[in-house]
Amino acid sequence: MPTYVLLTRLSPDGVQTIKNNPHRIREVNKEVEALGGTVTAQWAVLGQYDFVNVVEAPDEQTIARVSLELSSRGTGSFETLTAIPVDDFIAGI
Repeated sequence: MPTYVLLTRLSPDGVQTIKNNPHRIREVNKEVEALGGTVTAQWAVLGQYDFVNVVEAPDEQTIARVSLELSSRGTGSFETLTAIPVDDFIAGI
C-alpha cells in the first residue's frame, strides 16, 4: 500500500484542543482510518512542525480526502508527501 508522510502544524485552536484533551490525537487517528487511511507511525516534534505522521492509504485520492478533511477543521495545516521506498526509487532510476 502506498505510504505518505503528513507534516502537521497546529493552529492556536489546535494547540488548545490538544492541551485540553491530549487523547484527541488518538481520536483523529481513528478518523483517518474511517476515511480509508492507516496511521502507521506518529511523532510529536519540535521545530516548524508539531507532528510527523506516516500514513498508508490505497491511493492518492484517499490521502487527498484525509488531508482535506483534516485541514477543513481549522485546527491545523498539513503538508502531504509521497514516500517512495529506497529500493523502488533506485530501481526506477
